[in-house]
Amino acid sequence: MAVQKLIDYLNQNHVPFTTMRHPRTYTAQETAASAHIKGKLMVKTVIMKLDGEMVMAVLPAPYRVDFQRVKQFTGAKQVELADEKEMEEACPDCTVGAVPPFGNLYKMQVIVDQDLAEDDNIAFDAGSHVELLQMSFKDYSKLVHPKLADIHQHHRQYRF
Repeated sequence: MAVQKLIDYLNQNHVPFTTMRHPRTYTAQETAASAHIKGKLMVKTVIMKLDGEMVMAVLPAPYRVDFQRVKQFTGAKQVELADEKEMEEACPDCTVGAVPPFGNLYKMQVIVDQDLAEDDNIAFDAGSHVELLQMSFKDYSKLVHPKLADIHQHHRQYRF
């Protein structure tokens, strides 16, 4: 079931959204495939620690976080992934690995990869590995007030 506080928050703010159940998946890419959504429209939430402070990085499912870019953007000295226990403590109503990208509901700053702002809609895990939520990126941005930055790894072209 979707995280109730997220559903309540969206309803209180009169934000339209849809939810969709899907077969159990464990990665955002698998979820996109099972729900027949383009990988770039499915977002994943990566919980990191910047100098010990929990922060959400939100990016398209196929992308990987570039820790060096995060470091440069934030000025943090140390950037690392949060461990499962830290994630459970920070987001107790969510299954680990299925946290919705609403840091404001979990007292976390949110950094969104700027490529997501190019899309009208986004989809994301709604707190479990069997349900996702879809909404407009514009509404998401109004509610969460994320910082936009180029935080994904760029593939290098090799010349021979």
